[in-house]
Amino acid sequence: MNISVLQAKIHRATVTDANLDYEGSITIDTDLLSASGLVPFQQVHVYNITNGHRFETYIIEGEAGRGDITINGAAAHLASTGDKVIIAAYALVTPEQAQYWRPRLVFVDAANRRKQLDP
Repeated sequence: MNISVLQAKIHRATVTDANLDYEGSITIDTDLLSASGLVPFQQVHVYNITNGHRFETYIIEGEAGRGDITINGAAAHLASTGDKVIIAAYALVTPEQAQYWRPRLVFVDAANRRKQLDP
């Protein structure tokens, strides 16, 4: 048996663009991907703090240092520029690993620059 645990999250990121005319995905600044340990094409859950919508998609790597968080494709109906979101990914671990598991938590400022990393 395996247990699903939070692998990593980017907390309270600001959506910088919502692009309907694009392949479905979320574009995330490479610096944030590095800080969180998330990787391109990984499945993520997006929780829109502003309007309550929740959806799943996959990551496309954005340009480093720009702070981009772009919601692409049909999901752009669920988020607007300026919305606050939580981007979360989960991993399967054994019950033994779960006892000591610590997710990677990345907290960002209004410009989507990392202000705190835990742990």
